[in-house]
Amino acid sequence: MEYSNPYQSPSLNDLLSLKGKNALVIGGSGLLGGEMSYTLAELGANVIVASRDIDKCKEFIKQMSKKFPGNHGSHSVDITSDESINELINNTKEDFNGQLDILINSGWSGNKNTFESISNQDWDHDIEVCLNGVFRTIKAATPLLKKSEGVILNIASMYGHVAPDYRIYEGNLFSNPPSYGAAKAGVIQLTKYCASFLSVDKIRVNVLSPGPFPLEGTQKESPEFIERLASKNPTNRIGNPYDLKGAAAILCSDAGAYMTGQNICVDGGWSVW
Repeated sequence: MEYSNPYQSPSLNDLLSLKGKNALVIGGSGLLGGEMSYTLAELGANVIVASRDIDKCKEFIKQMSKKFPGNHGSHSVDITSDESINELINNTKEDFNGQLDILINSGWSGNKNTFESISNQDWDHDIEVCLNGVFRTIKAATPLLKKSEGVILNIASMYGHVAPDYRIYEGNLFSNPPSYGAAKAGVIQLTKYCASFLSVDKIRVNVLSPGPFPLEGTQKESPEFIERLASKNPTNRIGNPYDLKGAAAILCSDAGAYMTGQNICVDGGWSVW
């Protein structure tokens, strides 16, 4: 009978280490993207964060570098623009001397809408940012990731694979627009497609689907709404941004080297019933 040999197995510290790795995080200064940026930096990676708000990105990098020093940086990007994305990739290539190992797509912007209130323009904008922007960024970054046999992590949502419960939402204030779930479902399928077709280049592609992670302002403004969200979960609570750190660490490091094309749900069990 054969047994595994713990002395031949890499340590978890080695598998999780990102020392010498370079990462680009789209939306990397936001509520959830920021936590993933911190995770990569904590594991030793050099991190560039990018979004439309360059001032926010610069301040984020300034604070992150105090705790996790590294070759970190920030750039502005509009993921609805091919020109802007190509400029970002060229700047990242220059900053990292041609080496990009990790790409995280966590960018999002959109209006709160119900099915009744959403306009064609709102729909088009949300799909453009949340789905088309992810495709464009992957397409532009792939030549660099081929060289490093790198990793792509896309950020979707529980609403990419289950529908919102209309009973939770009242009016437009906290509503979840139909465009959001449709776009996130597209991100999940795009992830699976890329995992298949980029496997020949040894690029791993996975997707992380967060559950309810409402903004702090929303929590303070409407505790009743937060209570309704929490009651939908087997864990009976909303998510803390740091709840994403473990999954992000695995999917972006060699600890997840045998994982590709997977949708990892960090949702407190939201989707099990």
